[in-house]
Amino acid sequence: MSRIESTLAALKTQGRKALIPYVTAGFPFADITPALMHGMVDAGADIIELGVPFSDPMADGPVIQKAGEKALGLGVGMVQVLDHVRDFRKRNSTTPVVLMGYANPVERYDQIHSEGAFVRDAAAAGVDGVLIVDYPPEECEAFAASLRAHGMDLIFLLAPTSTDERMAQVARVASGSVYYVSLKGVTGSGILDTSAVEQMLPRIRQHVHIPVGVGFGIRDAATAQAIGKVADAVVIGSRIIQLIEDQEHAKVVPITIDFLRGIRKALDA
Repeated sequence: MSRIESTLAALKTQGRKALIPYVTAGFPFADITPALMHGMVDAGADIIELGVPFSDPMADGPVIQKAGEKALGLGVGMVQVLDHVRDFRKRNSTTPVVLMGYANPVERYDQIHSEGAFVRDAAAAGVDGVLIVDYPPEECEAFAASLRAHGMDLIFLLAPTSTDERMAQVARVASGSVYYVSLKGVTGSGILDTSAVEQMLPRIRQHVHIPVGVGFGIRDAATAQAIGKVADAVVIGSRIIQLIEDQEHAKVVPITIDFLRGIRKALDA
């Protein structure tokens, strides 16, 4: 059982929902990510989603795009992302870490470091799961198997437009959890329709028998609480990026902790 699976299973037995905050690695300062990850755990995060900076993030809105551009400008790429995870693991050996990103940085890493280097090095650094937005399930069974052999999960996105056939394809390959995109659009866009999410999740669960997290559009304690009533996990990212993007170094972690404590309290209420 992976760390993601055991964490979500333990929360289920406690009747609690997983809080999964997202932050772009290397944002807003190149060196702040490990401290920010520890702060998120202190605030009640159950799993951390760490964004791998990329120049053309098709699923991300302007907020996370801007964060990625800044991180890239600070010299943060896949090597540095894995260094952040390795640093985090010096003090935390239990909280799952998921890398969220795109095919290009993964495949470029393998080109530079040898075939299979990404999976090997991610596992060695302490990564627990990978979500590659532009990897369709029908084309990455071998990649999923390699990740599982190294104790890691491959997580997929499902959307309001996903067909039953697509859900079944994802169910055959995914492990750990799946991530339901609650909006037709990019991260941080639109107004979250909690009733539409509530209607969609039973349909997803007809095909997918692992935990379902929901993200895109969750901005505050009220929406997190509403989604937590029907989902297994709540993912929140763009709002965190907005809160910290213009802060001085010393304030980034405290502001994130304060925000996430409010979300945690709402989820547990």
